[in-house]
Amino acid sequence: MATCKKWSELKAKISPESQAEIARRKEELLADIPLEQLRAARQLTQTSLAQVLGVNQSTVSKLEKRTDMYLSTLRSYIQAMGGQLEIQAVFPEGSVRIDLLAGK
Repeated sequence: MATCKKWSELKAKISPESQAEIARRKEELLADIPLEQLRAARQLTQTSLAQVLGVNQSTVSKLEKRTDMYLSTLRSYIQAMGGQLEIQAVFPEGSVRIDLLAGK
């Protein structure tokens, strides 16, 4: 029978270079995550998110499957999870945060 080890013991055996690569890969994977997985990672159900949004669960399900939606809809979805939507324009020379409310 295999023995269980603490994560801290296992992690101590991983080289610092490998730990850095694992951290980099984790950030890369989290940077490109579908809405459904983001919600699940935040430990929220479609039903609980629907209650916050004031819609029914099937509406949340449909929203998560959409490939095109209004930014205001996406912003509401992210805010309902406790986050804030930010939009960036990425160019070869750098990135710029887009403020959709500027000029209003």
